[in-house]
Amino acid sequence: MEHFLYKQEERARALPWLVVFHIMVIASSNFLVQIPMSLFGFHSTWGAFSYPFIFLATDLTVRIFGAKPARRIIFFTMFPALIVSYLISVLFDGGSWQGAMAFDAFNRGVAQIAFASFAAYVIGQMMDIVVFNRFRQNYQWWIAPFLSGIIGNLVDTIAFFGIAFYQTEDPYMAEHLVEVASVDYLFKMGISVLLFLPAYGVILKIITRSLTGKMVSNKV
Repeated sequence: MEHFLYKQEERARALPWLVVFHIMVIASSNFLVQIPMSLFGFHSTWGAFSYPFIFLATDLTVRIFGAKPARRIIFFTMFPALIVSYLISVLFDGGSWQGAMAFDAFNRGVAQIAFASFAAYVIGQMMDIVVFNRFRQNYQWWIAPFLSGIIGNLVDTIAFFGIAFYQTEDPYMAEHLVEVASVDYLFKMGISVLLFLPAYGVILKIITRSLTGKMVSNKV
């Protein structure tokens, strides 16, 4: 799609919505990754369903603000996202409501996942921005999100699972870590290619118009 120079007031209107979008996806994914599930006979977690949406949030941020401001926005968004992630994951540890008493003790496992999310998110999204920004203007519209999704998801998955479950005491993850990480990555890419990418142009138009009041060209 064409690159737009958004006005300052349009960027100001879009910023809080993009920040909320980032935080919601990060917090929900950090919580859902703790809940195991079976996917076509393979071990995975529910976080595989939610995390692909972070690349839509990143894409919107780059398109509206540009690569350099997008890096700053993503970096500073992580701090409130980590706090929200920790609070939600402790309150609903294992998917069950634990109550305020859960905060009486520091939850090392949840904190480790939150930190891993920070590291992986920053590394993965910086890589995603570099790749996406490289291809977004001079190629067909689907090239940039496709390539940035492949590389960004791969880097993010390796970093996240490697940090989050290093020497984990979770028996499920200790036994199935490589399988869960592999299925998580393949599922992310499956969603991106089969579902997310075909709907990408439509979603981008709708959200961009909602955030800025400006239509996005069909040309990329």
